[in-house]
Amino acid sequence: MIAKLEMFLAVAKEEHFGRAAESLGITQPTLSTGIKQLEEILGVQLIFRGHRYGGLTPEGQRALVWARQLVSDARTFREEMRVARHGLSGHVRLAVIPTALTWAAALSARFAERHPNVRFTILSRTSAEILGMLENLDIDAGLSYLDNEPLGRVVTVPIYRERYVLVCRSDCDLADKARVAWSDLEGRRMCLLTPDMQNRRIINQNFMAAGVTADAQVESNSTLVLAAHVREGDWVTILPSDMGGMLAAGAGLCIRPMEGQTAQHTVGLVAPYREPHTPVLDALLSEAQALRKSAESVADGA
Repeated sequence: MIAKLEMFLAVAKEEHFGRAAESLGITQPTLSTGIKQLEEILGVQLIFRGHRYGGLTPEGQRALVWARQLVSDARTFREEMRVARHGLSGHVRLAVIPTALTWAAALSARFAERHPNVRFTILSRTSAEILGMLENLDIDAGLSYLDNEPLGRVVTVPIYRERYVLVCRSDCDLADKARVAWSDLEGRRMCLLTPDMQNRRIINQNFMAAGVTADAQVESNSTLVLAAHVREGDWVTILPSDMGGMLAAGAGLCIRPMEGQTAQHTVGLVAPYREPHTPVLDALLSEAQALRKSAESVADGA
């Protein structure tokens, strides 16, 4: 039954039988047979289909909610049994907004010190993509903004608040300033994250509040690309302080605090709301709380 529900979830996610079969590592006839058997067991049609996928029926939409819950519970059950036999081990799939990747490294490194038998896969994704991946059970947790978009039914652990810095070359006139105002960037050549990134939307809000038109001649979803452009040309960029500091140090660039920020946005761990969590996810939530206390201590001492 669980295997057939996994098939149903794959089809609902991919909206294509061939891609769903490929994602599960099975043949398309095997997938189609499994879906038909599930429909026979439940006594309803779940998917409209002719020569191709036609969407979920109303019964399929209702079944999708139950399927996600049941598959999630089954995975949690298997995890509990593995931990009982082998101790804390397994695999954490973590999706992270690009500007928080340094914090993801801090979290996974601290976690690995205590639990060396747990492996991590860390993916860079937008905040919206992270929520979708959580809903589809594609990841175990995310590191994302907690206070700028609706999150839905999730558990959150705040870790840090974003502060923004300008990243520029040492020969840039702005490098001579102790702090940079948003109005100082009027007319500057800027490279910024793409508009689908929540960080970019927050930065745009700061520019609007300062009455500045942001002229982003280069846009990218990679913070590394932004830093590389600053190093190679006369561009400047704006990044959260932790990410900006790491990239600037590696490229020999300067960072200067931005003053007059409209708000400091909270970033933290986001996990599905369910009881119980897997032992690994419970441990990850605890580690996130410890990282938050460490971050608060550093901020208080700064």
